Amino acid sequence: MAKSAEEVHPVKSFGWAARDHSGILSPFSFSRRATGAEDVRFKVLYCGICHTDLHRIKNDWGGSNYPLLPGHEVVGVVTEVGSKVQKFKIGDKVGVGCLVGACHSCDNCANDLENYCPKRVPTYNGTYHDGTTTYGGYSDHMVTNEHFVVRIPENIPLDAAAPLLCAGITTYSPLIYFELGKPGMHVGVVGLGGLGHVGVKFAKALGAKVTLISTSPNKKKEAIEHLGADSFLVSQDSDQMQAAMGTMDGILDTVSAVHPLLPLIGLLKSHGKLIMLGAPDKPLELPVFPLLMGRKLVAGSFTGGLKEAQEMIDFAAKHNITADIEVIPMDYVNTAMERLTKSDVKYRFVIDVANTLKAI
Repeated sequence: MAKSAEEVHPVKSFGWAARDHSGILSPFSFSRRATGAEDVRFKVLYCGICHTDLHRIKNDWGGSNYPLLPGHEVVGVVTEVGSKVQKFKIGDKVGVGCLVGACHSCDNCANDLENYCPKRVPTYNGTYHDGTTTYGGYSDHMVTNEHFVVRIPENIPLDAAAPLLCAGITTYSPLIYFELGKPGMHVGVVGLGGLGHVGVKFAKALGAKVTLISTSPNKKKEAIEHLGADSFLVSQDSDQMQAAMGTMDGILDTVSAVHPLLPLIGLLKSHGKLIMLGAPDKPLELPVFPLLMGRKLVAGSFTGGLKEAQEMIDFAAKHNITADIEVIPMDYVNTAMERLTKSDVKYRFVIDVANTLKAI
């Protein structure tokens, strides 16, 4: 006989969720599964707000299922482990990023690339192996198979580490895979936001020369003096762009708005690589001729696998890399979403879940 919902998910939980495409978040009671043999349960302390959360709660990309409880930059402290868990114990500081499930049998999974598994299960707005909906980190606790849990080093603050579980791995992974994060390389980073600001930090720590490319001239001082970029380009200044043509080995494009690619391709050296990390809601125009004339590459990259995510967070701890954050209470989240729409944050909102999430 089929189990009831209470038997499948007997542990009461609480968070904030959107009920429709208005995207308004409000208190939401639900339940999570009991701790399985290979599961780690942890109390959520902080959760970053990713731009993806904003798109999902408003159904900008389609496919949003309500009630939708976001959050895939989740950190906390382990409160319970299953009998077969080997990597974690009660009291450990841990995090969960964009994934909570995968098939573990495809070529991608075999190569530690669960993020490209065709059956990957997102941390929220997904369907888990048991057929139930996944709910994210805007909540009091989470339970996840230990494979999808990352250990947070002791020397990195949890609140500022949370965004690295998405923004961090999303920029670190292409720098490593496309071999751009090396001494002597010149890397451009397009967009100074949640992704861009940590992209600058990782590229610099890996030894590359970094140029921040932005439409906003007033971000120059911040990019160079605070984030450590070597130079700054105003993308709408034709003289600046012309002077920099053919100087970059690679570019991380973090912009999710529709924008022209031709000027960016022009900045690349021969064999240069333009890596798309943002997700515009409309197709971009891709001029082919400039690619042919320099054997240039336009590619995409989506987060990273779990092995690489652990490598990333360990590297961040070693090099004192954290996200620049604004910590907010849970009941400020709707205002934060409005501000995020206007890019009014430096550079990532992080919800202080443990101290501000109040039960109904």
